[in-house]
Amino acid sequence: MLLLAAIIWGAGYIFSKQATNAGMHAGLINAIRGFIYAGLAYAFFHKTINQMTKRDLKIGLIAGGINFLGYQLQTIGLMYTTPANNAFLTAIYVVMIPFIVWVFFHQKPERKAYLAIVICMLGMAVLTGVFSRGVSLHLGDLLTIISAGFYALQIVYFGMSATESSPWIIAFMLGITQGAFGLIYSLLFETQTYASVHWVAGLVPVVILGIVSSFGAQTLQLVGQRYTDPTPAGLLLMTESMFGSVFSVALGFEPMTWDLVIGGSLIVLALVIMQVGFRRLWLFKKRV
Repeated sequence: MLLLAAIIWGAGYIFSKQATNAGMHAGLINAIRGFIYAGLAYAFFHKTINQMTKRDLKIGLIAGGINFLGYQLQTIGLMYTTPANNAFLTAIYVVMIPFIVWVFFHQKPERKAYLAIVICMLGMAVLTGVFSRGVSLHLGDLLTIISAGFYALQIVYFGMSATESSPWIIAFMLGITQGAFGLIYSLLFETQTYASVHWVAGLVPVVILGIVSSFGAQTLQLVGQRYTDPTPAGLLLMTESMFGSVFSVALGFEPMTWDLVIGGSLIVLALVIMQVGFRRLWLFKKRV
């Protein structure tokens, strides 16, 4: 289930890029995608959602707000960078999580986190062409990195504060806040772009995102993680960045380059270092 969710999310970068190429902007994409997600969540889990308390509502609004900012910045960033860069840079949230926990909950990161940060930053430098073209981080890359911070904050919030609520209520609130905030943003800042949207070309990938990437993959993750330990779950889910790059190259959105291969590999290596418990592996081998 988790591997399938990662594959779906990896393909989702392509559908997002298709929607932006059709002239749809981030607010409109997230509005449609969010309302589809919320509608499907309510259709399948309405009995639980109807029992929502004020505390559930508060937790859901906070989680949804953080989630919306991550999606919004990531989608805007995708308009100015490639799907592969967007996928790899978004996955940096795994490295950020321990440091957010340190700041807000005073739990110091493991020593391996510092090594992972260095490798990750090196990978970002290669991926964004710092060594070949100098320091010229694209706007899309910068927005994607900021969105990764919000995704990291969201995961920490889920793990530390949102566990008291039903995952189905959280899923519904993620969808409804993404849809509502996206619609408000779109009506305020994007109405002048509606005339240039190729609606047929744009709506199809956005509907796929709402049904498959949001509702489908999120449900697979929620169920799959009930039967999987956190370390293998994290390793499986982080492969979405790899699948995003594979789909982007395979479908012709960008060529295969050494910057992409080396930079992406270094970022994946950093993510693996953060997820694998090397001390436990060493103790296990010692016992064997």
